[in-house]
Amino acid sequence: MRVTILLLVVVLLVISCSGPNQADRQFENLANNYIERLLFYNPEYATALGEHRYDNRMNDYSLEDVSRSLKMHRLYLDSLREINFAQLNQTNRIDARILENNLAFNIFYLDTLREYEWNPLNYNIGNGIYSLLARDFAPLPERLINVKSRLEEIPSVLDNAKINLKNPPKVHTETAILQNKGNISLIETDLTHFLKEAPELQEEFKPAQDAAVKALKDYGEWLEDDLLPGSDGEFRLGEEKYRRKLYYSLESDYTKETILAMAEKDLKETQEAMHETAKQLFVELFPQKTLKNKTVDRKKLIKTVLDKLAEEHPTNENIVELAEASLASCTDFVRSHNIVTVPDKPVRIIVMPEFQRGVAVAYCDSPGPLEEGGETFYAISPTPEDWSKNRVKSFFREYNNYMLENLTVHEAMPGHFLQLAHGNQFNAPTKIRSIFYSGTFVEGWATYSEQLMVEAGYLGPELKMQQLKMRLRLLINAIIDQKIHTAGMTEQQAMDLMMNEGFQEEGEAAGKWRRACLTSAQLSTYFVGNMEVNDIRNSYEAKMGDTTDLKTMHDLMLSFGSPAPKYVKQMMGI
Repeated sequence: MRVTILLLVVVLLVISCSGPNQADRQFENLANNYIERLLFYNPEYATALGEHRYDNRMNDYSLEDVSRSLKMHRLYLDSLREINFAQLNQTNRIDARILENNLAFNIFYLDTLREYEWNPLNYNIGNGIYSLLARDFAPLPERLINVKSRLEEIPSVLDNAKINLKNPPKVHTETAILQNKGNISLIETDLTHFLKEAPELQEEFKPAQDAAVKALKDYGEWLEDDLLPGSDGEFRLGEEKYRRKLYYSLESDYTKETILAMAEKDLKETQEAMHETAKQLFVELFPQKTLKNKTVDRKKLIKTVLDKLAEEHPTNENIVELAEASLASCTDFVRSHNIVTVPDKPVRIIVMPEFQRGVAVAYCDSPGPLEEGGETFYAISPTPEDWSKNRVKSFFREYNNYMLENLTVHEAMPGHFLQLAHGNQFNAPTKIRSIFYSGTFVEGWATYSEQLMVEAGYLGPELKMQQLKMRLRLLINAIIDQKIHTAGMTEQQAMDLMMNEGFQEEGEAAGKWRRACLTSAQLSTYFVGNMEVNDIRNSYEAKMGDTTDLKTMHDLMLSFGSPAPKYVKQMMGI
């Protein structure tokens, strides 16, 4: 019944417009109606975006809701395709293509990938709770009341997981077991700290808190005792599914074969650039030694220099302090060198919550596009308390002082924070472009910003070595992403590539293997985005010639929100 009523609403929206700009009004009505439905049926996603009308509900994880969602997305896609895109203004025409891609992706995800049947990570309730606690978008007691309502729905979510999950891959179940323990800690321990600031709620909160913890512990036992022994499903997507998912994820015209060929070629070129930089640094770092180019193995020389640079690394005690100094230094450099306009909005450095640690040393957490006045967090991670001394040492050697500088560039200045701050200033008749931002453009800009800072001379060849090492990482990410999921690449083959060709620490490589198994197509966004953002710059410089001004170009590039790079190129007229 609900889907039938929705069909009538959508049909009326499409046919009721007449007169000038009919197609634009048709699209805007359809897009805004779709966003309303999307947020209503996905309250956890709505909270993350900054829409707080539905903060008291969790998503519906039942099979009935899967069927409803599939029908809804098919309905909106059919209705969207009734609109003549050629009659839309440029902004709406691009946003219509973005909406079309996302609707088709959702249909593919539900109808073909069917992850609700085999991916237990889909039932991770942690973000739905944490997103209500992380930012002060409302008074704490108000947010906690909504947390309580969501806690009361956790047993139902986990019951649906038990019904829906069938034969997952082992790596997914193992990861879900670890995440579930983190969720127990979040609700049992971390949440208690917030309740101490609202003692009047503690008594009424306790039953929901206890019931949620009990349900999560029972679910953890089920994951270990029942689901894990039978978790022998295939984590590799296979050729056909991977190719389609890659297309939807990238919104790019590059084929999988082109991406692989370009990444493998670029890998050799980047190693050569690292070798030239390493030769320069060797003389400075080892003045007592003589470098004989003909007898020193290139990879050995690169590794020797990287190992020396890794000796200067953060500790759990000073990493936040170092990140704060790095952010201030990067910001001053970007301003003084006129690289791009620096936003007035602040970014706040925070210590990464315990349950999120152990994957990366840093991340940028921007407020959702619907959040008004939300803070951006640059989260820095001490290592988990249960790590051994050797693992901690390996982690900080990978994320040494110069790599931390490169991470600050990528995550904050002039990377993610700056780009998203610019992008959020873009206004359009719908929120399509804000909600469905392009990971390809976002990661492409962040990796391009690393190049920019090195190109401008920031911190000299020492930083360049780390930036080139990170470039090897994004190239290898793209290679292993498709080879694991379509060509049967083994864990040992992937580890050898990452450690021997990318000079990664063993811990970093092991974590990336797991990530590649769990997240298909995402690891390719860095390289493809980097190629396409560089292509935007090359095309702009070819058009403008000697009149090219980098700051003007970058401000223009970032002024259109965060659509796929091919759309940015269109809007820049190149």
